[in-house]
Amino acid sequence: MLKRVLKITGIVLLVLIALALIVPLLIPIPPLENTVPPEQLADADSQFIDLNNLRVHYKKAGEGEPAFLLLHGFASNTYTWNRVLPEFAKRGATLAYDRPAFGLTARPLPGEWQNKNPYSPEANADLALALMDAQNMDKAILVGNSAGGAVAMDVALQNPERVQALILVDAAIYEGGGRPAWIAPLLQLPQFQRLGPYLVRGIADSGIELLKTAYHDQSKLTPETIAAYRKPLQTHNWDAALWQFTTAANPRQLAARLGELKMPVLVITGDDDRVVPTANSVRLAREIPGAQLAVLSQCGHLPQEECPQAFMQAVNAFLDAQKIAAP
Repeated sequence: MLKRVLKITGIVLLVLIALALIVPLLIPIPPLENTVPPEQLADADSQFIDLNNLRVHYKKAGEGEPAFLLLHGFASNTYTWNRVLPEFAKRGATLAYDRPAFGLTARPLPGEWQNKNPYSPEANADLALALMDAQNMDKAILVGNSAGGAVAMDVALQNPERVQALILVDAAIYEGGGRPAWIAPLLQLPQFQRLGPYLVRGIADSGIELLKTAYHDQSKLTPETIAAYRKPLQTHNWDAALWQFTTAANPRQLAARLGELKMPVLVITGDDDRVVPTANSVRLAREIPGAQLAVLSQCGHLPQEECPQAFMQAVNAFLDAQKIAAP
């Protein structure tokens, strides 16, 4: 009797495994509709440049030194800096760009790139440096919000001679127990690669809920802002690119290297950040040698959008204290 039960159980398990392997390859995936090339969605001040086999969308204002490079967070784009870019530009050349998988930067698919996966953390750091080189920025002040803060710190750790100062805005530095390492190989299986882009399409709706969470005062979240976040979802392959970004993610262990940062560092956070908890930024400022901390009252995860005046007041005070090109 026991042998019969074990045999039946084994057959059931084999059937379930076969279904798990085959069914995802058979499910029909509806194509994205009404998408266009990124250039068709460009703003009047948009610019594009080809770097590292990638067509990158950016916006630039100001000139001279110091130079500022602005790096947005997950599911964001250059729009997030609109309210503060002109203020940075009063001090020097300022460039904001769309990181791979976001905004209007091109979204290559597997097989369309050489060497590094453009969505990987390593390639993100390389791209920041390539932009600096293309704009003749020998050194720059890197301003990174959320996941963009992690890229900024990665660049500073790998190439400290290129970074004059760091401004980390609600930066996502501490891993917080992200996905287990064993999941990464599974995400590369054909079944996940086929279904993944379809699954991430839900960000078209869930992303707006996350955006609401990022604001302390949701009345400041205007229809214009929501439209700006939705616009990149009209580009070719945005779903496939977002999936590639997700699967390319890997821990950079930045928190273990905070003591290596020798340049001036300002940590800015809203006092009501529910995406990267405010306590994480307070801890970050404490663990970076000599870092300054600015906690903005009644502000959330995107102070450059929600509280631009208080944000720039903190930035200018920091730059003035460092005697960095007062306007």
